Amino acid sequence: MNDKSQVVIHNAGQLLTLAGGAQRGTQLGELGIIENGAVLLEGEQILETATSDSLLKKYPRVKRVDARGCVLMPGFVDPHTHLVWAGDRAGEFALRLQGKSYLEILAAGGGILSTVAATRKATIPELVAQTRVRAWNAFQNGTTTAEVKTGYGLTRESELKQLEAILALDETDPLELIPTFLGAHAIPPEYQDAASDYVELLCQEMIPAVKSWWINHAHGRPLPFVDVFCEKGAFNLAQSRLILETAQNWGFPLKIHADEFENLGGAALAAELGAASADHLVKTSSEDITALANSATVAVSLPGTPFGLGEPEYTPARQILDAGGLLSLATDTNPGTSWCESMQFILALACRKLGLTPAQAIAAATINAAAALNCQDRIGSLEPGKQADILILSVDDFRHLGYRFGTNLVTHVVKRGRIYPVTPTAPEITNRPG
Repeated sequence: MNDKSQVVIHNAGQLLTLAGGAQRGTQLGELGIIENGAVLLEGEQILETATSDSLLKKYPRVKRVDARGCVLMPGFVDPHTHLVWAGDRAGEFALRLQGKSYLEILAAGGGILSTVAATRKATIPELVAQTRVRAWNAFQNGTTTAEVKTGYGLTRESELKQLEAILALDETDPLELIPTFLGAHAIPPEYQDAASDYVELLCQEMIPAVKSWWINHAHGRPLPFVDVFCEKGAFNLAQSRLILETAQNWGFPLKIHADEFENLGGAALAAELGAASADHLVKTSSEDITALANSATVAVSLPGTPFGLGEPEYTPARQILDAGGLLSLATDTNPGTSWCESMQFILALACRKLGLTPAQAIAAATINAAAALNCQDRIGSLEPGKQADILILSVDDFRHLGYRFGTNLVTHVVKRGRIYPVTPTAPEITNRPG
């Protein structure tokens, strides 16, 4: 058989399959390694994984790509980003270095609100152009799928503008984007003294409007997630519950920002409502950790955020794993606290600040991250029937991920079966019929 749509990527020193589904608790880190591995692709899908000798013998005439003894692994899945925004907050960073806290800057009209002002002014083409640069940075560093939130508009018009930018980028660029409506990111300036009125606006007008707009513009795609920032200075637990329950009644899947600065009970709320994930989780209590462990809600750690803020506390990852929870990693790419598009750097932080091994960090950034997006059935591992989203690294040992930082170990990204060399110095790879 010589099907021209089939390709075998072979001669991988280590093929990391991550087969078997999301990894709970102390199971985290099972990479499913095949030494001298190979993967057979057909179009956008994976057909088979095995040793190179086995697949080359079974498919002698299929086109071949030589991985040159390097690591072959699933593309990173980034389940928490704020990729779409306008402007920057370099001045705010300087203020933080002078001792101002994030919440102090927010109370003075900075933080999220300064990005809201810039994003409201931006046109859709401007948002697309600025975001495209960040999306390409993420893609070149190995992220093949990323969740992207709105939340820098906080009006119906500007939130829909962000959703439109997300859809436009997803249609034209290789990085696959999964959208989230985060109208409950902050109390907008117009409602600073009337937060309950904004919550009412969200529940009675904005959430229904998002569903109507989505049905008419998203061409049959699943509804986006709805998220809320449950935190001091944003939305309290009762307001968060109302927003999430309203969204759930409209058919939206759920996420939550919780416990970044204070433990308000948002993680337990996420578990109760069956949210796909609860994210940040720095101040999470043992009770909330138990609630997460007894649910299918994924705990998403964002180590880039406390690093960016210069804070000493990180997600209690070991406690989450010891309790039997599902743990994943994300960049939290945003202009204020974590302008970082590299999941590789997040893995390095997770090994140093969360106490994860490289194997655990890889699993948390692939199959478990896919579970945080309800996508583990099609991405996050290299298994027959799944989407062909694959990385070729420049190293022959997976432990270089986490060990090294500040450099890009990805030489090629395979997205939906198409091979992209991601650096000007990426070596040519053998691509010939057998």
